[in-house]
Amino acid sequence: MLGRLLGRGPWLWRRVARPVLHPTRAASDKVKGTQDAALQTANPDYKAFKIDRRPTNFDKKVLIWSGRFKKEEDIPKHISSEVLDVARNSVRIKICYIMIALTLLGCLAMVITGKEAAKKDHTLLRMNIEKKAKWRAEVEKDEEAAIEKPQ
Repeated sequence: MLGRLLGRGPWLWRRVARPVLHPTRAASDKVKGTQDAALQTANPDYKAFKIDRRPTNFDKKVLIWSGRFKKEEDIPKHISSEVLDVARNSVRIKICYIMIALTLLGCLAMVITGKEAAKKDHTLLRMNIEKKAKWRAEVEKDEEAAIEKPQ
């Protein structure tokens, strides 16, 4: 209904409806925009969301394993969090591929060993029958021992 009143132009939403419905958000957007513009004009190397941090030893291993850097000496003292996030994501994907491959190999190994066991007639059904026969024999021995003791 508000869309019908305002029309279909997105510029109308930005100029009229958004400041009315979200006055603090609209004001803060203007303030952030002017601050970022001022910082960029003062310092051309400034990026609004660039956060430099020192990589830990684990971060260095992740950066090397992801292929971002060749050696640990090549890693600078400070890296942006974006670079580290990209490296972590690529390592996460590599680990997932390894887990998929190991799962498929495990399934293949289970199929092969199951077929070999079926050929040797070493199935769960046979093992259960043998186990129950063993239990019955033990129960019969216990009953015979109980009968012979009172005499």
